[in-house]
Amino acid sequence: MATERSLAALLRSLQSTSSLQDALNLLPTATSFLPILGNPLNISLLASQLLIAPAIWDHPIDLLTCRKLLSVFNTAAIAVIQNDSADEPRIPYGRPKIDREAWVKAVVSGADEKSPRWRHLLLIGGTLIGFEAQNRQGLSWNMRSKLESALVTAARLALEESGMGNGVDAQCITMVLNYAFELVSDSERANLDYDRLLPMLVQTAYSSPEGLQDGYFLGAIDKDIVEVPGKRFKWPAQSVTFGHVSAILSSPLVASLGPLSRLIAHAIENACDPALVSQAVDHIANFARTLMVQWRQNKLSEVDRAEEAEFLDSDSLESTIPALWKLLRNCLYSTIIILRAVLGRVINDRVLAGNRNAPFLSMQTLHTLRNLYFVSSRIGSNTSSQHTFVTLAAVDILLQYPDLAENFLRSIKPNELGQIPAHPLERCLDLFFLNTAELFTFVLPPEPSEELLISASLPYLAVGANRLLLEIFEAAHSVVLAVFAIPGNAAVAAKHLPFYIENLFAVFPDNLSIRQFRLAFKTAIKVTAPPSLMSNKQPLLPSILLQVLYDRAIHASGTPLPQSSQGTTESDQTPPLSEQAALTLAVIDSLCFLRVEDLEEWLPLTARMINAVSGSEMRTVCVERFWEALSNGEMDVDRAHYCVTWWSTKGGRELVLFGVEPGTTAGPEETDVPLMSGAVGGVAPESKL
Repeated sequence: MATERSLAALLRSLQSTSSLQDALNLLPTATSFLPILGNPLNISLLASQLLIAPAIWDHPIDLLTCRKLLSVFNTAAIAVIQNDSADEPRIPYGRPKIDREAWVKAVVSGADEKSPRWRHLLLIGGTLIGFEAQNRQGLSWNMRSKLESALVTAARLALEESGMGNGVDAQCITMVLNYAFELVSDSERANLDYDRLLPMLVQTAYSSPEGLQDGYFLGAIDKDIVEVPGKRFKWPAQSVTFGHVSAILSSPLVASLGPLSRLIAHAIENACDPALVSQAVDHIANFARTLMVQWRQNKLSEVDRAEEAEFLDSDSLESTIPALWKLLRNCLYSTIIILRAVLGRVINDRVLAGNRNAPFLSMQTLHTLRNLYFVSSRIGSNTSSQHTFVTLAAVDILLQYPDLAENFLRSIKPNELGQIPAHPLERCLDLFFLNTAELFTFVLPPEPSEELLISASLPYLAVGANRLLLEIFEAAHSVVLAVFAIPGNAAVAAKHLPFYIENLFAVFPDNLSIRQFRLAFKTAIKVTAPPSLMSNKQPLLPSILLQVLYDRAIHASGTPLPQSSQGTTESDQTPPLSEQAALTLAVIDSLCFLRVEDLEEWLPLTARMINAVSGSEMRTVCVERFWEALSNGEMDVDRAHYCVTWWSTKGGRELVLFGVEPGTTAGPEETDVPLMSGAVGGVAPESKL
């Protein structure tokens, strides 16, 4: 009788409490009652009252209140499991314990017509999570299947009642499905109405007060950023906006944004109406655009990443700013997960893959990536395989529409071509343009390639010494070389190549690493040598470029360059190289592109350059690279045949290894030297045997 009296007192309190906080304080009591009640009718009564109690629901409530109620049923279910598994189960008040499955049926019976459907999800979802989450396996297969079916049915009915609203009901549906979705079988998942679910999930996650609030939180931060002594910006941890950002991070939806994004991605993959996928992309694109605009209005965007230690307060760097970037990274990762599902749907869906949808979805995807590039460039866009897939898939789709691809590049080109913007965000957008435009070079006609790509790259080609622009500097060189490498851009390459080569020599070795210089010069020789169109009009250009390099190498320093100029990876075991050795290696890299007639001149000259290298270790590196270039298949048949002849019968071996000119005799130290396949060692150079 004591239990019944306590239950009656609890029910009266839920009916009469005027304060929401007082009502919430009663929830732990309800949690303790649910597992111990022996009468199924009392269990159903208490469960039903929790869903309609005026003390709880006759006040404006938020998602945290809903989560507390969800935890009531979750904790009660866990308590039932613990009571059943105890070594010496105690039967409260002498009452017989109720069977576990009967307890579940009694609780679910509390989801009756007296309460809205969306509240039923709290009861059913909390029970399912309590028994089955974290691999607890607290229910039989049959009972779990019934509970999963009840959750899906409640979700469908709740979606019909709530429509496309953005109130607490929609937020609650989103939260419960997000928490319980991994516990639902594929067969039951198929029964969800994804056409109703998808718009609600996207709206709730990105626009609701419990979600990301359309990104407007980012601009509001600016009012609390103040300047402190030392000309530094400070964002105090006690500020209202930091408290707001912290609240967003701890909200039920944002705290589990990763699983929620995967749920949205699943809804995109299973929605029947393709138009809903396009609407979801529109919504996310608007969110990304707003986020970028809000960041531009924030004082923090005026500080380059490399200058943060100099211009930002140390306390802010340790507390408030990391929290902000955590939230922004979550926004980025969430968007990438959803866009990956969108592009997967585009690839497989006949309607979305059509000409009316595919190119525009890919352009929206790239615009979204551009607007979030101030976040992805900070953490490295190549560090995520999903980010790489989204970028390349969108580009591959858009490449099928060259006219639209050109229009897209014009829409994201720098605001002022030929100038380096002062604002870090504008430079970040320039970097995105260069990295993305490089992927479109082979479908662009020569005119837009010169107008857009070359013009955007030129101001960055000579700024390698500026640590703030190093990444853009490398991207600009990469774009220019990509434009030059396209056969149809021969006229553009001929026009700009002299300036590029002059700039290349101007920035090396101070602002350009050995690796980058070798790659750039090798590409320049490749685009000027046969079978390129430029070689038909200017066949001597490769030899001219090599002659410039040869003349510079004669007067180059033999002192090893600093490690920062080497441009080697950790796996490289080569010794530090000098400018002279680097120029020699650049010539060796280019030999495979020369005509046989040019090889007759440049093989001996290269051998002399090798012997002129100061330092035995650096000279050995050059000899090994020369041998590799001649013997590892870089040459085609005609070039390789001439190289064999030159090495074996024209004194090439002696010239490379000993510096002995043809017509002289090698010294006695000639032992154990590399030979071309089929060559005969130990004979004088003039011998034909």
